[in-house]
Amino acid sequence: MAHTDHQTMRRVLRREIAGTIGLLTDEHDFRAMRRYRSFTFDDHQTYLQQVEALLKVRASQGSHTTVALFDPQEYAEFCADADLDPDIPSSRTRFTAESASTGPVLPYEGQPLSDLVPALVDEAVRQATWEYASTLLARLGACSSCGEDIGRAAFTRASRLLVRILDTAGGGNRHLVCSVSAPAETLVSVLHAEEDEHGALQLDEAEALEFTTVLALGIATQSPGGLVIRTSGPGTTDRVYGWRLRGDGLRPLTAGEVFDAYCTDIESGDIISPESDVDYCVPPDLGEEGQTPGHHH
Repeated sequence: MAHTDHQTMRRVLRREIAGTIGLLTDEHDFRAMRRYRSFTFDDHQTYLQQVEALLKVRASQGSHTTVALFDPQEYAEFCADADLDPDIPSSRTRFTAESASTGPVLPYEGQPLSDLVPALVDEAVRQATWEYASTLLARLGACSSCGEDIGRAAFTRASRLLVRILDTAGGGNRHLVCSVSAPAETLVSVLHAEEDEHGALQLDEAEALEFTTVLALGIATQSPGGLVIRTSGPGTTDRVYGWRLRGDGLRPLTAGEVFDAYCTDIESGDIISPESDVDYCVPPDLGEEGQTPGHHH
């Protein structure tokens, strides 16, 4: 009887352990892990199927699982720094636990892995973009003429501009894209704002932070860039409009410029056919907030 009780207790406790699994999302990363003898998978598709099966089993037992991105290069560096043998499972477990507290993670909520993998990769890109933009902003230092922290001032301005853009967008959902030509690469940030049944806007805080940081970087460095918004609501035509980053402010794009920006593929430069039910238009007036301030750093 006591033995059964112990088994039951352990089963109950097992359900209360929140687990994290480190996922190798692409073939390249998977191949990098195959150099370790203790990593016993030899086919990426089979590996993904086994991971999905495990996630389903844990969910059916009432266990919560978080999925983290497993980066083989970071893993090798982690093992070297901590003086761990990379070819034993416990080292992978420790790395997964560490990366789950700092890197991109998503909760498993029964979604197919074919949906979870791209979402996890998007989360990783978003986090990397935010870290890169934050680093560049922090390096700008203080204004030589007024002593103000340039990055912080630009972030404050970007926050106000974002609030004003969302406020003037009218009802419905908003989808915003901001691109800034940073020194090494063009940074692209996306923000979704959905309206709930009470008309209040719901934002993902991490998404909003990254979007504001990228916009702030463009403002602070006066880099070429732009911001385009698409609004959609029930019973109304979708509207698309935007601004060009100009100095430390935003200059409205004409309807033709918005059409060109929206109907060009960022990667290839190819023309994408316009949608017939979309109104490409001039942005609303942002009022005083949209004016370029007189003070320049």
